Amino acid sequence: MRFHTLRQLAELCRSESTTVAHLMIEEQVKETGETREQVIRQMAEYYQTMKEAVRRGIEQPTASRSGLTGGDAGRVASFAASGDPSSGREACTAMAYALAVSEVNASMGRVVATPTAGSCGIIPGVFVSSQERFGWSDEKLVEGLFCAGAIGYVIANNSSISGAEGGCQAEVGSAIGMAAGALVEMRGGSPEQAMHAVGLALKNTLGLICDPVAGLVEIPCIVRNGLGAVNALAAADMALAGVRSVIPSDEVIGVMLSVGQAMPREHRETALGGLAQTPTGRKLTEQLRDRKRNGTSEQKEHV
Repeated sequence: MRFHTLRQLAELCRSESTTVAHLMIEEQVKETGETREQVIRQMAEYYQTMKEAVRRGIEQPTASRSGLTGGDAGRVASFAASGDPSSGREACTAMAYALAVSEVNASMGRVVATPTAGSCGIIPGVFVSSQERFGWSDEKLVEGLFCAGAIGYVIANNSSISGAEGGCQAEVGSAIGMAAGALVEMRGGSPEQAMHAVGLALKNTLGLICDPVAGLVEIPCIVRNGLGAVNALAAADMALAGVRSVIPSDEVIGVMLSVGQAMPREHRETALGGLAQTPTGRKLTEQLRDRKRNGTSEQKEHV
């Protein structure tokens, strides 16, 4: 890749009079040796998988294998359609779609890790709801995924996208930044505005710990995806309105790395701290362990 920072990415786009998406497509062609058509076709398949996960999560609500979660996406979608959501119908719909994809993931369905399975709902939630709202073509959304991918590339190579390394800020935070920056570009914002959106988004999730109850990507992960989609919309709107990240976005990414490195082990996907170790969190964990032990005993008796 010819860029390693968001600043370099924006400068390349400006000097070549192109968008982040188009620049990333060309970089992918060079990196993979595939044709432009092949690269775009693969990304289009990813987007179809995202849309199918949204549809399945809304139309076929399924409980997770643990039984801890499921059905919230449908509840929020119904409220968005017939209620009077405080966040507005569009934001509430994005939240519902993000929940839907995360619930599909928890029920062992097919999703696209964007950038991880734990944060897989945010980009689809923002993209699919925006496509419906603005009447965009699939091709436009596919280009948006290339923009999001370029942002994710910078974050991954200068910080982390792993909850085990940097906490939930690295997973959900990164996804929010990727979605916000891509949405700015899809709505006609400049590369500079898109990069500011990334910084605005990431600053709002600095220090977010990874504390999955029972070590499962369910509680609080699914809800964080839903709220993350709304955060992405807000960051994009701020950037489009002209709000700038006073601390440059690349510096924010650097802070995310140092904050993640300073996090205790208990707050980095181990389920040894945070919500996982609340009285209710421990109780749910023990219930799942008992169920697993009983299931194993029943299988042995059957054999």
